[in-house]
Order: sequence, then structure tokens, then C-alpha cells
Amino acid sequence: MDVSTITDGAIMTALGRQLTKAVAQQAVAAGNLANIDTPGYRAREASFGDVLDGEIGKLSLTTTTSNQIASPLPGVPGGTREVEGLQSRRDGNNVELDRELLTMNKAGSDFAAAGAALAAKFRLIRFAINEGR
Repeated sequence: MDVSTITDGAIMTALGRQLTKAVAQQAVAAGNLANIDTPGYRAREASFGDVLDGEIGKLSLTTTTSNQIASPLPGVPGGTREVEGLQSRRDGNNVELDRELLTMNKAGSDFAAAGAALAAKFRLIRFAINEGR
């Protein structure tokens, strides 16, 4: 297969990953906003690597030689990690309202863009099916 060849399956897989990533980012940001007044709460974030590791972890892969990279550890809570470098308030909470709203807005935009691309792909398929009649 040529590297420049992009299949329908690859496009659908990429769009699915983008939708999954956006949903994960919105869920984590919503959790942070829900805990904005919780003393000692530390802001969390989801990154594409964490989401991808979670998807790979679902495959139950095993290594057969020592040269292979092991699958992610199952103990990582929901594919999130604590955000580094944020200022803590007196109560130990470091959630920033503006940062979380921006994260949710960006994730919403990413989801909408992937959804629009997916809808366009399905319109093309529907057009191809209807032209055959």
C-alpha cells in the first residue's frame, strides 16, 4: 500500500478518535468545574496520548519479546493526569475557571468539526447509493 493512499476506514477511524478525544477532554473539564470549590482538589487533564493509551489498553495486548513496549498500566484513573504548573488557592484547589471553559470550548469545536466531516462522509455515501437506483 502506498503511503499517500488514504482509505475510508482510516478516515472513519481518525474521526472516531477525534470524537473520543473531544468527549474525554470535555468530561475531564466538566469534572474540574464541578470541583472548583472543593478544598484540596487538583485540576486534571486528558491528553491524546492518555486517550490513545486507554484505547490500546482495551485491546488486552501482551508482549512476546523484551523488545516490545508493554501496554499501559491499568491503574491510570480514566486516562487523566494532574495539571502541572497551576497556582493553588489557599484551600489547595488549583482549578481555574477560564482555563476549564476554554478547554470545554476547544473540545466542543473539535467535536463539531469531526462531526461535520463525518456527516459529509455519510452524505457522500448516501449520494453514491441513491445514484445507483
